[in-house]
Amino acid sequence: MKALLKLIQLEIRKNKLFGMLKGVAIAVLLILGFMLLLTYVDAEDGSGRGEFKTYAEMLEGLYILVKVTFVVFASVVLSKLVIDEYKNNTITLLFMYPISRKKLLAAKIIIVFLFTLLSVFISDILIGALLIGINSFTHVIPGQLELTAISREVVRIGADAIYAAGIGLIPLYIGMRKKSVPATIVTAVLFVGVSSSDFGGFRMSNLVGISIFFSLLGVAIAYLSIRNIEQKDIA
Repeated sequence: MKALLKLIQLEIRKNKLFGMLKGVAIAVLLILGFMLLLTYVDAEDGSGRGEFKTYAEMLEGLYILVKVTFVVFASVVLSKLVIDEYKNNTITLLFMYPISRKKLLAAKIIIVFLFTLLSVFISDILIGALLIGINSFTHVIPGQLELTAISREVVRIGADAIYAAGIGLIPLYIGMRKKSVPATIVTAVLFVGVSSSDFGGFRMSNLVGISIFFSLLGVAIAYLSIRNIEQKDIA
């Protein structure tokens, strides 16, 4: 376990991942700006209010936007840590080190999982709090959130973050097969695009069973990738 933590630290340092926090901050600001537009720009019905009529609608929109953004972002991190190494064949050099291949790949995948989990959780909490705080002055959305509702939302945000972290690993399957960064990112875009789209009021990602299934699918893909890495041809 200690060796794995050390590898995670080395991977973060080697790939300068803390530099990506700037990109995360920009993404958070863009999401906040878009949510403010949807909340305060007059909707097509001419009611003088934005697209959201209740806190539930506003938070639902926020959760979808954050999940889509950071699952795609996760595919970029996945490409940087794993797919690029295969594409440029630098993984061959990496595997010559006296360190287990499984631990090396596990360290990279754990970073992607934790990146997505923390990004989604913190962004949902931060942007949600800002939107609710701003609305407490503007009163565009009527009513106020009760303490029990806030507790329920925090639990939901935690569950959503776990689902997103698992789903963020699904593009690994295509990325490892094709050894292609564009294919990895396009897979993530297509997947979250379809699963989060509204089809006449039906959205796949709203079904807990579907979210759990996709999340476990991502974890299973990661597990199989790590398990088979010793036999995998890296040429």
